[in-house]
Amino acid sequence: MKNLKFIFIVNILFTVLFLNSCKDDDPIDMNDEEVITTLTYTLTPTSGDVVTLSFLDLDGDGGDDPIITGGILQSNMSYIGVLDLKNEAETPAESITEEIEEEALEHQFFFTATGANLTVGYADEDDNGNPLGLVTTLTTGDASSGTIQVVLRHEPDKSATGVQSGDITNAGGETDIEVTFDITLQ
Repeated sequence: MKNLKFIFIVNILFTVLFLNSCKDDDPIDMNDEEVITTLTYTLTPTSGDVVTLSFLDLDGDGGDDPIITGGILQSNMSYIGVLDLKNEAETPAESITEEIEEEALEHQFFFTATGANLTVGYADEDDNGNPLGLVTTLTTGDASSGTIQVVLRHEPDKSATGVQSGDITNAGGETDIEVTFDITLQ
């Protein structure tokens, strides 16, 4: 009887060990970081020519330098800005903009002007009424030059101080893309 009990316990142990060895211990990240090779920021003025700021890095980090094209904006003008992001490393190119729209609660763009006399405001929001930034208003002041930085944060704390007004300081989260464009206002 002792032998039968011993064999039964050994069989249970082997079964448990076998089932555990078949289990995949690697967590599955259902929301991998987006691969963004292309960012286009199209600025349409109330009157005048459309300005397109662009970032292109088809080989990703570590390869060739990205191609970044800044722009010349009219001073004392209002623009509607629309961001479009893609992964052109895939064929056909994948729209990252659509993914950001679907996951708007988990994303927010931040815009920082340095030297250039301009302000950026949000013109879209997520389902909770918090800013997203795929569509913006951009208002220029007097002639100047400088830069505008565009940052996409994944899982920012949208309730943190200043985040809803576009201050990235307390946003947290992870940066999906960060691009700085040269800007001239004339």
